[in-house]
Amino acid sequence: MNKKLTTSLVAGLLIATNLYSSESLSEITVSTATKNVQSIKDVTSNIDVITKEEIEERHFTTITDALNTLAGFSFVSNGGLGNSTSVFLRGMDTDRTLVLIDGIRYQDPSNTSGAAFSHLMISDIERIEVVKGPQSGIWGSDASAGVINIITKKAKKGFNSSVYVEGGSFQTKKFGASVSHKTDKFDAKLSANRILTDGYSSQATYGSNLDDFEKNGYRNTTVSANLGYNLTDSDRVEANYININSLAQYDGSNGNDTKRSDNDASLYSVLYNKKINNHDIKLKYDVSDFDKEELEASASWQVKEYAGKTRLVELNDVIAYNKADSLIVGVSQEQTNVDFTKGDGSKNEDKTKNKSIYVTNTNNFGKLIVSESLRRDDYSSFGTKYTGKVGVKYAVNSDLSVGTNYGTAFNAPNLIQLLNPWGTSNPDLNPEKIKGYDLNVQFKNLSLTYFNNKVNNLINWSGGGYKNVEGTSKLEGYEVKYKKLLTDELLMNLNYTHLSAKDSQDRDLARRAKRQLGVAFDYYGFDKLHLNLNGSYIGTRYNGSNKSGRQTGKYTLWNTVVNYDINDRFKTYLKVNNIFDKYYQTIDGYSSESRAIYIGLKATF
Repeated sequence: MNKKLTTSLVAGLLIATNLYSSESLSEITVSTATKNVQSIKDVTSNIDVITKEEIEERHFTTITDALNTLAGFSFVSNGGLGNSTSVFLRGMDTDRTLVLIDGIRYQDPSNTSGAAFSHLMISDIERIEVVKGPQSGIWGSDASAGVINIITKKAKKGFNSSVYVEGGSFQTKKFGASVSHKTDKFDAKLSANRILTDGYSSQATYGSNLDDFEKNGYRNTTVSANLGYNLTDSDRVEANYININSLAQYDGSNGNDTKRSDNDASLYSVLYNKKINNHDIKLKYDVSDFDKEELEASASWQVKEYAGKTRLVELNDVIAYNKADSLIVGVSQEQTNVDFTKGDGSKNEDKTKNKSIYVTNTNNFGKLIVSESLRRDDYSSFGTKYTGKVGVKYAVNSDLSVGTNYGTAFNAPNLIQLLNPWGTSNPDLNPEKIKGYDLNVQFKNLSLTYFNNKVNNLINWSGGGYKNVEGTSKLEGYEVKYKKLLTDELLMNLNYTHLSAKDSQDRDLARRAKRQLGVAFDYYGFDKLHLNLNGSYIGTRYNGSNKSGRQTGKYTLWNTVVNYDINDRFKTYLKVNNIFDKYYQTIDGYSSESRAIYIGLKATF
């Protein structure tokens, strides 16, 4: 095989997804599936990993860009960078997917739409782990569709540093730097990344010329710091800090009424890890703190300031037994606070507490792996919930494996939905109940997965407030993934998702594409040069439910990336998005990126 290829993202991607064909597979580890570091071949859950090699060579701008390369994912956006973005995992909304950064919850309790994907830029990321299907039996609320864990890079042995700069269309500028140092006892890392763009009008009538509207700019500064100290060979302490500060412009009702939103998210974590005999004990304290200010809000019905904070204390123990088996037991206590101020100066606040206990057991019987999880959550606001999960995976031979997962989940109404500052509050709002399963067959480089999820008590906006919708909403479909080396230098990557998303009255849910196809080709036949061509097709998709509103699908986008290794320290790249300047809107009346060209340079020392 071509030497350049074996050291590229291609090899990493093949290893991470081809579960039984690579001898190096045991080197790929994940931590999100069971809250324990495992080889990916020992995980029963349906999981995808976006590696650092793919991130670095595709030069994604946002986390959403990276997730959109996976089967089962789609998104819609209210404009360009910084504008509200909804991510659908197997057809389920953003607020039903738990998002973590280094294991810390990035869930804003003062945001009705779940995690703010619009402010998650790609910066200093080691990998992104995506666990699909109901995961409340392990992670509790907000994980009914799955879990996304964004894992930042940590310090490597010795002193290391890097800097990069990028510029391009819409007066976009990106730059950042990182520095780290690691010894046998101590490790530290600091990184800072910033993006500035003039952008384009977020709101525009379909078919109109964006030059006729005011531009909506965006700026984002993301800083992360990690510290670790090995007290002894079996005792370690860690501290992590992440801050995401952003200012986004967006349009009012007439498309030229520019408004601004100032956002700040700070995530803190302190961890003590003790290893003794067959026990791996972790005690951690996490804080997720969110503040948002709408700078033009003034009317009595408008919310000017939001604040949400979650504090979590968790203790768990991973107990290894029978060589290849493990038992995880844990307890946690969580407190969530929300307060908001309206344009007229009136204030409101509330809080809720949750105590949980969970257990996960995994047994490895050679070719057969079985995992079971059970969790109890006790909320001060609505009582007790029990959830669970079971997964089975069997390796028929070195080329063929089959697996299945079944889980129950719940999605607790967050405090801002209960308080509802825009209309009628509903303190009796109940959690959603979810049941789901998937079936997976993998043969060599081909993977086929069928999934089926049912949601009862769906929480939805109706008549000025949030209400539970009676009946069962059903989301089912299948995913196909295929990766193959066409030659020693050329990799082809395909994925296809077919989705049926219906509400309790058998009506199509809004803004979900029925069919979606992704394709990518990576070529390494030239010395020091990597060429990537990638495209996506979005099938039929309607802006409103029950196939109402404008049809916003049926389009294809093509992008390309050219990477060139100047020498061992310097790399440059050229990226072109929407090569053929396709006009499209993911949400009716909101703009999308036209053809855009970016060029960048990175240096490592």
